[in-house]
Amino acid sequence: MTAAPGSTATPESGRPDDEDELEAKKRRRGGKRGKKGPLARLALFYRQIVAELRKVVWPTRSQLSTYTSVVIVFVVIMIGLVTVIDWGFSEAVKYVFG
Repeated sequence: MTAAPGSTATPESGRPDDEDELEAKKRRRGGKRGKKGPLARLALFYRQIVAELRKVVWPTRSQLSTYTSVVIVFVVIMIGLVTVIDWGFSEAVKYVFG
C-alpha cells in the first residue's frame, strides 16, 4: 500500500498515527451520552424503535396470507416427515431388540 504524501495513515493498520486525538474524540462523544438520565435514554430507545418501524415495508394482506399458507404447509410436511422417520426407527428398534 502506498500512502499519499502527508498522509497520517500507517500501512499496517490504516489508522491515524495520532492515537491521543482519537482517544480525545471518543471521550468527548462518550461524555455526552453518559450525562443522560435513565428516562431520557429509555425515551430515546423508544423513539429509535418507532423510527425503525417506519422504515419497514409491511406485506399486503394477500402476501401475508400467501406467506402464512406456505409456512403452515411446510410445517405440516415436516411433521409428517419426522413422524415417518420416528415410526421407522421404532420399528427398527422393535425388530433388533425384540
